[in-house]
Parts: sequence; C-alpha cells; structure tokens
Amino acid sequence: MSFFQKLKNKFSNTSNETDQQTPEKYKEGLKKTRTSFSDRMNNLMARYRKVDEDFFEELEEVLIASDVGVNTVMDLVDELRMEAKRQNIKDSIQLKDVISEKLVEIYQGDEDEQPQKLKMNDDGLTIYLFVGVNGVGKTTSIGKLAYKLKQEGKKVVMAAGDTFRAGAIEQLQVWGERTGVEVIRHNAGSDPAAVIYDGIKAAQARGADVLLCDTAGRLQNKVNLMNELNKVHRVIEREVPGAPHEVLLVLDATTGQNALAQAKTFQETANVSGIVLSKLDGTAKGGIVLAIRNEMKIPVKFVGLGEQMEDLQEFDPNAFVYGLFADLMQDEEQAE
Repeated sequence: MSFFQKLKNKFSNTSNETDQQTPEKYKEGLKKTRTSFSDRMNNLMARYRKVDEDFFEELEEVLIASDVGVNTVMDLVDELRMEAKRQNIKDSIQLKDVISEKLVEIYQGDEDEQPQKLKMNDDGLTIYLFVGVNGVGKTTSIGKLAYKLKQEGKKVVMAAGDTFRAGAIEQLQVWGERTGVEVIRHNAGSDPAAVIYDGIKAAQARGADVLLCDTAGRLQNKVNLMNELNKVHRVIEREVPGAPHEVLLVLDATTGQNALAQAKTFQETANVSGIVLSKLDGTAKGGIVLAIRNEMKIPVKFVGLGEQMEDLQEFDPNAFVYGLFADLMQDEEQAE
C-alpha cells in the first residue's frame, strides 16, 4: 500500500466526524499551494522520467519556490538521494511516495504522533500570550481561538494589550461582540502590562478558564519591544505562577521567508512556545510551514485556512500533507 493510500485510509477509517472533516478543510485551505506545487511536481515528473542528478537539482528549485526553505530543501534532497540509492529507485514517479513521506518526517518524525495541543492549566486560569508584528492577523487569530475555545465549552476572556494602536483595541472589541466573549480594554496609549493585569483579575473574578492576551507588534525598536514583553511576562508570572502557559507567535503565511525572519526575532525576545500561521489559504507558498518547523524547532499549533470563525484549525501534519498532495493522490488513483 502506497503512502498516499495509507494517509487517505487514516482519515476515512476514523469514527470522529471532526477528524473526517479536517483533511477536507486542509484540502480547500491549501488549494493555492497545492495547485502551484502539483503543477511544478507534475511538470518535473513529465520532464524527468529517470531519477538522476538533473532531476534532483530541478526538485530543489521546485521546493525552494514553495518556500520550504533553502536549508530544509538541501537536507531533504540529500536524504532523497540516499533513499533512491538504498531502494534502487530509477523511475521518478516511484520517488513521489518517498518525497511526501520525507516531508511529513520533517515536521513530526513519527507518523503516529498526534498534533501538539495547547497547554492547559489544570489548576486555575490558563493564559495565552499572543505576539507578532502588525498586520499578520494576530487580533483575528485571537478572536477565532476565542470562538474555538468557547465552542469547546470553555469560559474565555480577552485582554486588549496592544495599546499602541487604537485600531487593534477596536478590532478585538468587534471580535468580542461576534463571539460573545468579554474584552478587557484601556484607552490607546495605556500601559499594556496594566491591561493584562486587569484582564487577569477580571478573568479570575468571572471564573474564566482561559485568558487570551494581545500585545503590540512593532519591531522598529527591538529593545522597546523586549522591555514591554518582559514587563507583561513579569505581571503574568506574578499573578498566575507558571503562566503564560503558551506564548503564541502569529505569522502571515503569505510573507514567506519574511515570516521566518520574524520568527527568529521573536524567538530571541519572547520565548515563543508555538506558532499560529495565518492566511495559509491565501498563499501558494505553504511550504513555509516546514521551513519554520525544521529551522526554528518551534511547533506550529494552529493554521488559518479561511476567513470564517471556524477556519482556525489545529495543525495536523498528516492533514497538511494530504492537503498538499491531494491532486497527486488523485493522479495515482486514476493511474491504477
């Protein structure tokens, strides 16, 4: 049984309706990336029937064009060369399965490993701190996560800690009204740490399960950003020992390698524990997911696969690969 068939069976055999819907959401959300990637892969297979050095060089270009990342691509192609020799693969079509398997391995290493869930505080309030530059979809991601958590039966409060922009405060308030989640806010220009402090107190007073904290995202002065985030951290740790339970960095998938550069900057300043990759449905370079995982060693926790509230999905490596290779799977089925 091919890797594609095993992957398809993995989802079709589950009795959980949500698990069955997940690959289809990824398939739709990764349409732009898949179409671009599939076209390049199909062209590559059509031009190079034989696995040789020319084939591997062209494969490198295909993967780099999908923003998988240069370092990731070089390591991957080296592994594919070795695997082709080990299995004595001569036909490029036969290598298709191996390529997809290696892409999954880059993310999780073990095909039975489950998506990494958000850490929860079993003894009181759970606090998630969101960081990221302006314009990446941070506030929208917070609103969508609030909706998701509320659908799961949790009581949620949001704190509008991006006081640098009045627009960010108003935007979070709109999301609060859409989701029915209370937003703790101060006026623009207020001390972000004071907002987060009030958010903690309000969440505790209301018996909330989760507090979602927004922060400013200006990178023009890393020192100021670091000082501000450190102050927010100190307030959170003082009020809820062990918190924040996650520091989630929101990155815009459409910015490609620029998102990788942002990840490196915030990793230095914010002790990031997970990535939220927004706007994955709007890019043809979804390979950035693999570059972030392989080069940053930070797990991708959520991906944005559309504009609807329910389109913020937990990142599932297998569903991602299914969405990425769905057209190639279909080609394989037709060939049979």
